[in-house]
Amino acid sequence: MASEETRTVKSTTNVSSSAASDSPAPTGKQTGKAATHAWTTRLLVVGIVLAALNLRPAITSLGALLEEVRDGLGMSGSVAGLLTSVPPLCFAVFGVMAPRLARRFGPAAVVCAGMVLITAGLLIRPYIGGTAGFLVGSALALMGIAVSNVLMPVIVKRWFPDRVGSMTGLYSMALALGTSAAAAVTVPMTDALGGSWRSGLAVWAALAAAAVLPWIALVRHREAPSGPEASGVRRPRAREAGSTQPVLRITRSRTAWALAVFFGLQATAAYITMGWMAQIFRDSGVSAGTAGLLLAVTMVMGVPLAFVIPRLATRLPRQGPIVIALGVCGLAGYAGLYLAPAGGAWAWAVLLGIANCSFPLALTMVGMRARTGAGVAQLSAFAQSTGYLISIPGPLLVGVLYQHSGGWGLPIALMAGLMVPQMAVGVLAGRNRTVEDEAAR
Repeated sequence: MASEETRTVKSTTNVSSSAASDSPAPTGKQTGKAATHAWTTRLLVVGIVLAALNLRPAITSLGALLEEVRDGLGMSGSVAGLLTSVPPLCFAVFGVMAPRLARRFGPAAVVCAGMVLITAGLLIRPYIGGTAGFLVGSALALMGIAVSNVLMPVIVKRWFPDRVGSMTGLYSMALALGTSAAAAVTVPMTDALGGSWRSGLAVWAALAAAAVLPWIALVRHREAPSGPEASGVRRPRAREAGSTQPVLRITRSRTAWALAVFFGLQATAAYITMGWMAQIFRDSGVSAGTAGLLLAVTMVMGVPLAFVIPRLATRLPRQGPIVIALGVCGLAGYAGLYLAPAGGAWAWAVLLGIANCSFPLALTMVGMRARTGAGVAQLSAFAQSTGYLISIPGPLLVGVLYQHSGGWGLPIALMAGLMVPQMAVGVLAGRNRTVEDEAAR
């Protein structure tokens, strides 16, 4: 019996050895491909983070030095309000071009070009001369930001389809970090550079130049996406992929419209905050350096919350409760800013920072409300371009109200009033449905 068991064990061992020898061992080529793919994925994450860091310093660095820029260029309050309306205008006009450019050249190439435009715009706008030249330089940088804004959700959906929440959170966290850093350090950095507001604005071109490098490598490498798309099937080129994807009639989708209006109203609040909040605190008696820090606190609240909120949103079938919670924080912050702007300045900065986290929530819902990469591209372009068009009058109207009323009461009332419809359309956009289903009806 013992010898029989021994023979059985030996036989089983031989069979197992034979089966193991029959299974194909990984070749050097396959190992090399796996290593290259892992390297490309890491480089893509670095590229996403660096790109996100550069999507707001062009705006918040200007907000921190808006008074100095106005004095240096001889701007009135209304013209300064126009200047704060340029970002959403550029995002609306140039953002709609992003999907078409991505289909022709590929998303990575377009983002790479966007980083180059940001670098060039930030470098030349303080020195090109006059208000018109400053606007032209700003528009150049904002053009690069616009196409990158639209394509970031597309890149996350395509390369990380099983990690939309976490990657959107990482991207949003980096965006909030860049936003807050520019608000916090622009004034002291300007002082360290001799007190010239031109140098204080131009120095941010260095960060944008650093973001160009990983995207150049990604464009040259053209690695296939990770996740389900990286299963060994060759990824078609951008033009081929775009030509095989049906174009959605996105305007038939109520969810797309709700998301666009939600995006527009939260963008209105964000650009009013970035453009004017430091000035509100300065007019209430707060020093320029402290006002910049308060704006930085508002922006830095997005660093942890921009990582938490998208992950939480992807776990919920409906995102309406998150929309309501953020809106209530915004209303409380505006009430405090109206009643005691200097007395409770730090508390109002924190509350408005929490409310501004509607942006990463909107980006997450873009990824959740469409099933396919092509659907995300169309929804992202439609929601962001339409949304930024909606947001254009807000900062300009705040400047006009501020100049003609002589105070901040009416502008703050306008900000608080816009928060109510933002909450309403956000609840509609957060319903569990997709634009493909609605557009097909």
